[in-house]
Amino acid sequence: MPEDVCMRYLSIDSLGGASGDMLLGALLDLGVELRPLAERVRQIVPEPVEITAESVTVHGIRATRATVRTPTAPDTTWIGHGKHAHAAGGHRGLAAIAEIIEHADMPTKARSLALGVFQRLAAAEAKVHGVAIADIHFHEVGAADAIADVAGCCLALEQLGIEGVRVGPLPAGQGTLRCAHGEMPNPAPATMRLLEGFEIEQTDEPFELVTPTGAALLAGWRAALSAPPSHGRVLRCGYGVGQRALRRRPNVVRATLMESGTPADDLEERMLTLLETNLDDCNPQWVGDAIATLLAQGALDAWATPVVMKKGRPGLKLSVLCDAAQADELKRQVFLATPTFGIRAIAVARTALARRIETATTPFGPIRVKIGLLDGREITRSPEYEDCVARAREAGVTPRAVAESCGHTAG
Repeated sequence: MPEDVCMRYLSIDSLGGASGDMLLGALLDLGVELRPLAERVRQIVPEPVEITAESVTVHGIRATRATVRTPTAPDTTWIGHGKHAHAAGGHRGLAAIAEIIEHADMPTKARSLALGVFQRLAAAEAKVHGVAIADIHFHEVGAADAIADVAGCCLALEQLGIEGVRVGPLPAGQGTLRCAHGEMPNPAPATMRLLEGFEIEQTDEPFELVTPTGAALLAGWRAALSAPPSHGRVLRCGYGVGQRALRRRPNVVRATLMESGTPADDLEERMLTLLETNLDDCNPQWVGDAIATLLAQGALDAWATPVVMKKGRPGLKLSVLCDAAQADELKRQVFLATPTFGIRAIAVARTALARRIETATTPFGPIRVKIGLLDGREITRSPEYEDCVARAREAGVTPRAVAESCGHTAG
């Protein structure tokens, strides 16, 4: 994401661990509205499900405890932070859970995040048990409450407009755990597989601190969302608390809502690199694909302009705007994608408005809106085109209708 675009991201710090209900509590504590979130989750989960939230104080820290109840579920076993139960009617596999989420009324981004969480969890379980992913049947995390935790957390992330997640060191418990497969080391094998690449702090707490659901959420979010910048502004903090009282530490996780980008009262001038090449023997469809690929690889902008070449031949000028550090990589992509023999590189100065991204609520679902500011004053708004297209396809309307529901035309 360009540095002059404000990015909202979460910084997650764990004192007591991370579970689905703890993360959900932290997101609710950040300001996500419980009632509409709970209603959407009830429409997703096949079994009856209820989500409640209460304010509690743990070791002097005020936090939100989220509780997911499934009244018709069989008796539950309490392990570590949260409630682990078998799914009603038998254990669910990845295919069954994917079908539930794919047919749910969810924004595209939240659906993709939720699917990614369960896919990563299935891959971890398959590695641990030495079987194919298709043969994995979830026990505790296939239950209705775990599906509600994952769906609720991913919907909350969408509501907050989160673009990235940073995760600090996570505490690990000691001893063993009792679960559906019997006695297991603590943390559970699948949890450790999911936490590969994370920093772990060993504690003397004899409980499960990071659950498989919590680990899958954090791993899935970190993999699917953008890497946060190295600095940003603190907007607000939320604390989620688990169901168990730990021995020596508060059983809480903190989620800090951060924002990065250019200060709202400044114009920013940056030196960038403009790459150009003239093409008179290139299939225009290749150019369209090249533009999409270049943008995906980090170009700030890319476009094609009709030009008249020597001997009156029609052609296209492909232009790519990027940071100087990215120029070599993007040049390589242009060479691979087109038949050009040469690329010009020109240093250019760009003056840009300060920007921020907000998430607007519309009848079609949440839409990210890019806002331009001058001297701290909002002067332009533009709904994100990709969001308008996604909501339009879901609702069976045109992208224009979705954009106009935000009060502006998508750019």
